[in-house]
Amino acid sequence: MKFVMVLKKIVVGTLSMIFFVFAFSMALLLLNYNDYGVTQFDNTSLIIIRNEISLENYKKGDLVIVESRRINNIEKGDELFVYQPKRSGGVDIDVGVVGEIYPENNSIAFENGAPYSMDLVAGEPVKVYNKIGTYLSLVTSKWGFLFIILVPSFMMFIYQVYALIIEIKYGEDNYENVGYYSSY
Repeated sequence: MKFVMVLKKIVVGTLSMIFFVFAFSMALLLLNYNDYGVTQFDNTSLIIIRNEISLENYKKGDLVIVESRRINNIEKGDELFVYQPKRSGGVDIDVGVVGEIYPENNSIAFENGAPYSMDLVAGEPVKVYNKIGTYLSLVTSKWGFLFIILVPSFMMFIYQVYALIIEIKYGEDNYENVGYYSSY
């Protein structure tokens, strides 16, 4: 019986550690949102393709790693991601090919003629992870974070409080007999 209890503690401890590393990672992603609602670490942004985009290289649900560029490092023909603020307060993300560069105005224009200030340029795509963005957007959403991270954390906390109360009340030796009929 001791072996089963030790094995249970090892399994529960390992699963708890994995869960808390996952929860910490997701919280870190959420805490590093920029002004446009995109996770950004220094010059690298994690852009989730939520809608169909004008270029065929990216599909809904992809996660694109984007590195920011200065205007003097951008050339005609470069592919760039840009933020498109909406009047409602939200932000769309678009991608296009640079057609013109205007260093005096600190802006660029795509081949289709759409002009963008460098403040709205996210950067150049470096790597694409297919379908990973769907899962990441689920976990980092309000409801996803609530039900995947917060509720299980609260349940683990309640269980630990319950286990502590049982251990204090009945002692460690009788812990496995609590809640079962035992013959004395």
